Amino acid sequence: MDIIQNSIAVGKYLVSPLIKDLDDGRFAASVSIRSGRGSGTHDRVMRFTPRFASHAAALRYAIDEGLGWVCERTSPPTPACLA
Repeated sequence: MDIIQNSIAVGKYLVSPLIKDLDDGRFAASVSIRSGRGSGTHDRVMRFTPRFASHAAALRYAIDEGLGWVCERTSPPTPACLA
């Protein structure tokens, strides 16, 4: 598992959490999951409805959800999915 500025490479996927500051001081979480290269690149973005009191909590949620999605589709499991 390689972490590149909050992005995590897992096999053929790149999981990138996206955190947005909201006007009320809370945080929204999304995650981008990219696969492929060049013109064959596919990017899935998931936006989550929970709002978080801290940037760290939103970041952790987005990473957990993104890795969960990847791990459901990865066979055999990568080390990131076994942790």
